[in-house]
Amino acid sequence: MNAMRPLLLAMLVLALTASQPAAGQIPDMKTGGSVPTLAPLVRRVTPAVVNISVHGRVREDNPLYRDPLFREFFDVPRQIEKEVNATGSGVIVDAERGYVLTNNHVVEGTSAVQITTKDGRQFSAKVVGRDPPTDVAVLQIQNPAGLKALPFGDSDALDVGDFVLAIGNPFGLGQTVTSGLVSALGRTGLGKQGYEDFIQTDAAINPGNSGGALVSLRGELVGINSAIISPAGGNVGIGFAIPVNMARKVMEQIIASGRVERGRIGVSLKDLHPSVNKGLNQGAVIAEIAADSPAERAGLRKGDIVTAADERPIRTAAQLRNTIGLARVGEEVRLTLLRNGAPITATVRVAPATQSSSALEAPNRLVR
Repeated sequence: MNAMRPLLLAMLVLALTASQPAAGQIPDMKTGGSVPTLAPLVRRVTPAVVNISVHGRVREDNPLYRDPLFREFFDVPRQIEKEVNATGSGVIVDAERGYVLTNNHVVEGTSAVQITTKDGRQFSAKVVGRDPPTDVAVLQIQNPAGLKALPFGDSDALDVGDFVLAIGNPFGLGQTVTSGLVSALGRTGLGKQGYEDFIQTDAAINPGNSGGALVSLRGELVGINSAIISPAGGNVGIGFAIPVNMARKVMEQIIASGRVERGRIGVSLKDLHPSVNKGLNQGAVIAEIAADSPAERAGLRKGDIVTAADERPIRTAAQLRNTIGLARVGEEVRLTLLRNGAPITATVRVAPATQSSSALEAPNRLVR
């Protein structure tokens, strides 16, 4: 049996590579004997991933303020200032202009940002803008030179089971590459409130990986690593990344105006239940429509099932909520609907979000 092992291994490797369609084949895979490697791909993409060091001061609740005796006799302040020195990760997405994508929580409250590239060069950077609801921030490297950017992929094209690489700066150790699968798509419920549509992966993500790159085997950026579930603070195989399509929309608005202006169309949404909707397994159901809203003017009706927005499939109510909430005000969104089982289309012009916007169209309210 031992003599058969090399032959069986060679047959297994051959079967795995031959069974994949051309579009899914691993690029630049080299073999040394019978051992595959992703080293050429890693060498190509890692120069675009940077380490981020931040320094600043943040205000936080004073724990002594919770004690009524301390409040009465010692006049303790409600909040205290705390000095922050932390590390994280970022991804160069525009080498010429020096733009870097990272997480809001990596740079929140900072007064100084320093970026270190893979080859050891250090640059000062400024915070162009932050968007806490999506946990996205955009930095700009001062006097960029000799940088390399990571090309954008299409996170909507991901499938569960796709191979991905996670690249970042875990625990401040320096650039680290891990690999895994896309474990799930469209995850929500990870924060207190926000626009969430996370990619779940089992590629090892640890503290310090925040803001780093989730990369497809095409060598394209498909996500910004953002969070983990971990009882002990380390990796347990459940990590989350912001889809790059969402991060890119936020980045474009931040670069254009320094902030993100939320949009609405005036609907309440709920998830589709296949058991009562003729076996459909994805889509968002319009539960209510506000009077004199963009949705009403576009002819949408209660009970319509939205299956796509601008020809991109809609899986859940949260995904449609994110799509509308991150669209530019005044932008037209073409919706594909099912009404009484028949497909129709409608074009809706996004209006500014207001205090009277539907609660379901506002950012998700989530419990950790």
